[in-house]
Amino acid sequence: MRHVWFNQQPKAFMNNETDQLKQWLKEKGITEIEALVPDMTGNARGKILPASKYLNSETTRLPEAIFIQTVTGDWPDDDAIEDLVHPADVDLYLQPDTSSVRMVPWVEEPTAQIIHDCYTATGEPHPLAPRNVLKRVLALYEKEGLQPIVAPELEFYLVQKNTDADFPLQPPVGRSGRPERARQSYSIDAVNEFDPLFEEMYDFCEAMELDVDTLIHESGAAQMEINFEHADPLSRADQVFLFKRTIREVAMRHDVYATFLAKPMQNEPGSSMHIHQSLLRVGSGENVFATPDGELTQTFKHYLAGLQTYTPAAMLFYAPNVNSYRRILFGDAAPNNTHWGFDNRTAGLRIPISAPEATRVEARFAGSDVNPYLAIAATLACGYLGMKHKLQPTEPVLGDAHELGANLPKTLEHALSLLQQPSELIDILGEKFVQAYVAIKYKEYETFFQVISSWEREYLLLNV
Repeated sequence: MRHVWFNQQPKAFMNNETDQLKQWLKEKGITEIEALVPDMTGNARGKILPASKYLNSETTRLPEAIFIQTVTGDWPDDDAIEDLVHPADVDLYLQPDTSSVRMVPWVEEPTAQIIHDCYTATGEPHPLAPRNVLKRVLALYEKEGLQPIVAPELEFYLVQKNTDADFPLQPPVGRSGRPERARQSYSIDAVNEFDPLFEEMYDFCEAMELDVDTLIHESGAAQMEINFEHADPLSRADQVFLFKRTIREVAMRHDVYATFLAKPMQNEPGSSMHIHQSLLRVGSGENVFATPDGELTQTFKHYLAGLQTYTPAAMLFYAPNVNSYRRILFGDAAPNNTHWGFDNRTAGLRIPISAPEATRVEARFAGSDVNPYLAIAATLACGYLGMKHKLQPTEPVLGDAHELGANLPKTLEHALSLLQQPSELIDILGEKFVQAYVAIKYKEYETFFQVISSWEREYLLLNV
């Protein structure tokens, strides 16, 4: 029996996008295609195909079970994922987003990478695909005549290669022959220690047309931050997804690792992905967060209040791993609250000082270990609910917001329990998606808890 899908042509192949893609591949001399799908963790799944086969095939497929696999390669218990995926482990169907096609600059053979959207056999967007979750949220804004604009700021560490997981990570040795010891916030010379690495990083980013902006040294040893230019949320999530692949590859070419672990070293700060966000009116392009004379609008206040109200329930998308909460609890600058303030980095929600047309909210909750599609989708969903219910924010904090106390989950287990409570956030993101995501995170937490740590052997072995 033929599925309905096979009688439908994917959208990308119904217009001249196909011809444009073929022309681009021909001009670049592409011989291979990496068909990419972002998974729940935010890593790339997919297939590598000869370019001729890719263009001539009816469609590309993957097992839909890739969306219920944990970061350790395990699977949630059957009862936790019942009715979420087909028991026969059926295929999902990949549709290329032709606007995402880019070179893979680190391989010898001319190779292109294309991000794909995922569909069911009947041609519906697959509910478990993270890219579809973000699109689902963006559709709500489109109905309101609004265009979200975001700009991620992504932190990461360079570390020495570590092939034995029992040993702590160490800062890498730079050009001077010595690793960093003291804090080097915003140091130009500390960045230049790894100048050959970053020169290649920028070369690769340019070849891939990634809109990377500023590179700075953060406060941790060999901790860096890369900023992306502001644009539509889907393109920014795509670029964070691709950048992570890129910098990991560049680092290994220079005999070090790049890690987006939220808290990779005990005595160093955690790494975050701050998300700057604003809303434009479709058509006029005006920023609806402020009037021309700089007065904050009610839309801004409602959006901000939504972030304050719904962020605790959404925390699992900003802190998706056990390690994420080490950043929240022990990070020097990580926010543990939903307070807000003008140019206040102790608050979870910072309003940078800017011209009225650049008025925006900087949500500081997400760690660098997030899936960018889900973190951006979650923050936009929270803001949307604030506007829908016309919520009002608290008063801005002028001093240290940490003194007002924490109101965010401190453990993965707590975040899991909050996300499972009935809420409109689940409705926006999709009930099946949230159920699958929770099942995956429970399984990862269970797997983590099975490991007996060195701390337990050190302090409990002979003392209890």
